[in-house]
Amino acid sequence: MREYSVPVLVDVPPSANLTDVVFQRAADEPNAVVIRRKADETSDRWVPVTAAEFRDQVAALAKGLIAAGIEPGDRVALMSRTRYEWTLVDYAIWAAGGVGVPIYETSSAEQVKWILSDSGAKAIVVEQEHHEQTVREAMPDFPLIWRIEGGGLDRLAEQGKEVSDETLAERRTSRGGPDLATIIYTSGTTGLPKGCRLTHDNLLFTARNVTQGPLSRLFEVEGRSALLFLPLAHSLARLIQVALLETKTIIAHTPNIKNVAPDLQSSKPTFLLAVPRVFEKVYNAAEQKATEEGKGKIFHAAVATAIAYSRELDSGGPRLGTRIKHAIFDKLVYRKLRAATGGALTAAVSGGSALGERLGHFFRGIGIEVLEGYGLTETSAPSTVNIPGANKIGTVGKPFPGVSVRIADDGEILIKGRHVFEGYWNNERATKEAIDEEGWFHTGDIGELDEDGYLRITGRKKEIIVTAGGKNVAPAPLEDAIRAHRLVSQVMVVGDNRPFIGALITLDPEAFEHWKQTKGKTNVSMNDPELVAEIQQAVDNANRMVSKAEQIKKFVILDTDLTEEAGYLTPSLKVKRSAVARDFAKQIEELYS
Repeated sequence: MREYSVPVLVDVPPSANLTDVVFQRAADEPNAVVIRRKADETSDRWVPVTAAEFRDQVAALAKGLIAAGIEPGDRVALMSRTRYEWTLVDYAIWAAGGVGVPIYETSSAEQVKWILSDSGAKAIVVEQEHHEQTVREAMPDFPLIWRIEGGGLDRLAEQGKEVSDETLAERRTSRGGPDLATIIYTSGTTGLPKGCRLTHDNLLFTARNVTQGPLSRLFEVEGRSALLFLPLAHSLARLIQVALLETKTIIAHTPNIKNVAPDLQSSKPTFLLAVPRVFEKVYNAAEQKATEEGKGKIFHAAVATAIAYSRELDSGGPRLGTRIKHAIFDKLVYRKLRAATGGALTAAVSGGSALGERLGHFFRGIGIEVLEGYGLTETSAPSTVNIPGANKIGTVGKPFPGVSVRIADDGEILIKGRHVFEGYWNNERATKEAIDEEGWFHTGDIGELDEDGYLRITGRKKEIIVTAGGKNVAPAPLEDAIRAHRLVSQVMVVGDNRPFIGALITLDPEAFEHWKQTKGKTNVSMNDPELVAEIQQAVDNANRMVSKAEQIKKFVILDTDLTEEAGYLTPSLKVKRSAVARDFAKQIEELYS
């Protein structure tokens, strides 16, 4: 199939803007809980924030921004971890008529300087002192900086006390669907980030058609709640934030990724957004714990049963023998795994990269359905998503209502719909290259549509490797398969203009430490025969997925991980291939010597 479209389900009037839900909910249900915020970062106590309280705090900060000179359409940057104040400030910027410009809290001074200068931001809200130092290093004369942990928001609210409710209402309602809501800078693996211009209509149209369409079942659950821990500077997390408020789903935030496990236990979410690496970590931790307790055989039998149970759901339903084993393992294993997520979670959304069919079937088999989706910042995050009850594992789902997907002659995925961005900020040339005359956005990804309209991603157009023998190889499927191994952290497949495919592989520090302990080893070289044999198993498993010409013939285990801090990963955890190829050129050459 070359094209698949789904008609619009929910129309959004031109007058609607993102703040309507905050003020309308407070008027209709002032005492309803909209957010639970942590008493402090290390606490397991959650303090409820009602609709009226949230509205009042948004209004107070919006008035402060107006008093500080923020005019309609002015850009205001926000640099913070995922926390209650992120959502609060985001909506305050919109209520003041401003345009939010999110910045990853891990960004360097150089990156901050580019985003602030390119967007023309007039002000910024930062979280911590070191964030403020980064801004001042980037732009010493930057005029307006408020720091969350320095009492800056209280001072900002105080500054706006003389601004009337009427002035705020006039400012807030002056923004409509066609108006710019945010500029999100893509965390590209090459070149300077480009600012994607997304309107109020882009985000509202997407949120409402997704939550009332394919994911409606998730947002009809009594007592629904969600835990947000991915960076809200990322387009998908930001869209989910909007969707949660639109669907009256209670939001909780986790600023520190290390606290996700205990926060799941204490917040008991019904819905979760994560990237594949999180699900891989959950699986690997469970496997490691079972092995340490001498229950490795039971765990692996339970895994095999969960996967079989899920696969048989797609072919007429599980057989009697599978159902019996599944019921036994549910009491012994699956129930404990569900309890580790708080006990209320039944479904989660995964995006950013491929989860892998095995993990997808495993989680569905234990009672937590992971729904993969696909999209880009330029498409307001999602364009396709799997549907609860019609989840085709191994695909990224069907277009959501109002979206059309087309496969070009060269395999590139093209997308059209009201969720597609207006263009890049200050970069008309890039906009014309991305959106053709018919309005199709060229994603740069390669994929295929099946007969039911489900999309499968097979590679990235710019990342296709062409070997010396002329074989085209998509690295992503191989990399995703190897990265699923408990010892592996990152993988980069190489081989452009080379005689065969090779790979650079790094180890997960925690998993590697545990492996050394179980083997009774201390100083282990990357050439240790047992270690190499373990990684070879992961490579062999990946090679079974592809033809002989596409298989990885040689690999090297690097003695350092590829991290964002070292400049090898984007904030959304994509490998910066050019940086890795540059700094590890010697190791790549050794693969072919």
